[in-house]
Amino acid sequence: MIVLAGLGVVIVSVLGGFILEGGNPLVLLQWAEFFIIGGVATGALLISTPKNVLLKIIRYILGSFKAKGVTKENFVELLQLLYELFQTARVKGLLTLESHVEKPEASDIYSRYPIIHNNHHALNFLNDSLKLLVVGGVPPMELELLLDADLETQEEEGKKPAHTLTRIGDSLPGMGIVAAVLGIVITMGAIGGPASEVGHKVGAALVGTFLGVLMCYGFLNPLAAQIEHLASEEELFLKSIKAGVVAYAKGLPPIVAVEFARRVIINDFRPSFTEIEEACRAIKVKAG
Repeated sequence: MIVLAGLGVVIVSVLGGFILEGGNPLVLLQWAEFFIIGGVATGALLISTPKNVLLKIIRYILGSFKAKGVTKENFVELLQLLYELFQTARVKGLLTLESHVEKPEASDIYSRYPIIHNNHHALNFLNDSLKLLVVGGVPPMELELLLDADLETQEEEGKKPAHTLTRIGDSLPGMGIVAAVLGIVITMGAIGGPASEVGHKVGAALVGTFLGVLMCYGFLNPLAAQIEHLASEEELFLKSIKAGVVAYAKGLPPIVAVEFARRVIINDFRPSFTEIEEACRAIKVKAG
């Protein structure tokens, strides 16, 4: 919703300022310029971007228009899930986690935490990490190194959509110049005509440059920055999971392992120690 509001502010500011200066907004509707710039940008994106990155760009763009992003409640649920899994392993044994991590869709534990259950990226990372505990034979130090390497890969992969969109955005002013040059070429063919006609064609050509710069700095680059923020929020779930799993693998009590997971969450989303303690205290795991 904030993204839509921002786009609206950009459009209203540009058109409003143009109208206040006595301009006619209909003059800016040069569809040929839109077609050239939009077509070249789309073609460049298709040429330079693998299919999987394109799909992520689409997913992130659609996600950026959602009314509600990550909240503190999301992380409270994650920490509760970690606590219940760790407590279950402590009371009933690590092998009892096998059925949960192998078939999370049928797990009674995961079903109690729908936000995390529906976050397939975080869920897969959590299950893959827990499987190493269930299998055994991986010392905590090696487990931490492995998860750090995984996180580094995930982070690098998460940056690709934003970086790709930024590169396309940075090229838009150049694409606007291409559209403007084509307009000037057409103008040269009508140079002997009436001054009003020549002026109209020059104005249409300049709209191409205007659109390229506006689309770059007013739309695409800010949208790329928003996608980068969304990717960072997703990575935060993985970092929290890694901290908790490694702490539990080192033999720390479930509530302490959850505290390790809580501490890597940034302050904007981090619940307090008391909140998590009370939330975890309500979770009871029976032996047997």
